[in-house]
Amino acid sequence: MNSSFVFTRFIIAVMASSILLQGCGAFGSEQGDGGELTGVLDRPEWDSQTIPYGMTVVPPGTFHMGQADEDITSSKINMNKQITISGFFMDETEVTNNEYRQFIVKMLEAADTSADWDADRIENELKPDTTVWQKDFAYHMGEPMQEYYYSHPAFDDYPVVGVSRKAAVEFTNWRTEYYNNYRIENGMYEMPAFRLPSEAEWEYAARGGLDMAKYPWGGPYIRNGKGCALANFKPGRGNYYDDGFAYTAPVASYFPNGYGLYDMSGNVAEWCDDAYSPSSYPVVWDLNPTFRDPNESRKVVRGGSWKDIPFFVQTGTRSYEYETQARSYIGFRCVMISLGRSSGYEFQ
Repeated sequence: MNSSFVFTRFIIAVMASSILLQGCGAFGSEQGDGGELTGVLDRPEWDSQTIPYGMTVVPPGTFHMGQADEDITSSKINMNKQITISGFFMDETEVTNNEYRQFIVKMLEAADTSADWDADRIENELKPDTTVWQKDFAYHMGEPMQEYYYSHPAFDDYPVVGVSRKAAVEFTNWRTEYYNNYRIENGMYEMPAFRLPSEAEWEYAARGGLDMAKYPWGGPYIRNGKGCALANFKPGRGNYYDDGFAYTAPVASYFPNGYGLYDMSGNVAEWCDDAYSPSSYPVVWDLNPTFRDPNESRKVVRGGSWKDIPFFVQTGTRSYEYETQARSYIGFRCVMISLGRSSGYEFQ
């Protein structure tokens, strides 16, 4: 029996099997894979993940999370722990007034058709509470900031404040839907969700690749060789303007850290994803740790602000606020997980 004859019989057998399988339910539906294990063939193509506008790459790595200097408060709540963080994208700056205004405008446009957010609820729960400029400080002339900070175009590039953590989370949900709706309409694959950073992600990003760094620029000083302040904070008692700004500063007014992130120390403190617990460090895992407790209304706030002394703008200092509270010194920025890569340096 020659090889040509054997091959012919094999082809006839394959064709016959294919005809028989066409009538055998799910196993015989018009297959384009030749009966082979090929995976689903109509999946969207994946070339590389798009970096969203205004974000920068934070590559994966390992670092020592926790205090980078003396624990002067003897709080014992941020002891050092070596952990590993996966790569992600992070907003280069804190979310600005004008960026947040886009969110409010779009939410109001959809209020008539939304089952969850009518105009009154948007006004009361999502729109920045400008009265924080008076309520946060006793015997303080906060009326000018209350009137102009969010509404006037002079402050468009300043970080949004007066936003509760719940409102910040709603912003990330809207941003995800708004971004992916556009991509789907234009035949592109969906991107992962925007969200608040975990406390560990925030601290890792703040250090800019400098393990044990006291500040995002390294340390241990808060001024450069010319005596210029390296962030927007409170240099001394009653001294707010020595860094150039009495209150907040326009985002990116100071030099970025090693990952291209601005204002990770000072300007405004930032909401994180984690619930606050003074004992969370020992219990969280050492790979992408996060501490979630739906019954805990205190949420982690990091980075310090324009009103804080240097201790609170250190990369390892922990703080918290109640998730329903809005403050004149707390804002936020978003992150997005980076998929399918062993490092982020190929983006740079």
